[in-house]
Amino acid sequence: MKTVKYKTNINCNGCINAVTPYLNELENIDLWKVDVNHPDKILEVILEDNEEKAVENTVIKAGFEIEKI
Repeated sequence: MKTVKYKTNINCNGCINAVTPYLNELENIDLWKVDVNHPDKILEVILEDNEEKAVENTVIKAGFEIEKI
């Protein structure tokens, strides 16, 4: 397991509600959270190795921007 952080444009509770079903679909994520108070709206994900691309694709599919930091 590893922790990966992403810069996103998930900036409110409504956005979190919109992305939740998408991220919860991913089987190899143990935990995820978004810090909407951080200027870069940091999405932190604890996941299995080599699943980073799946997280990125899922967030994009949900309609948000994402960039690994």
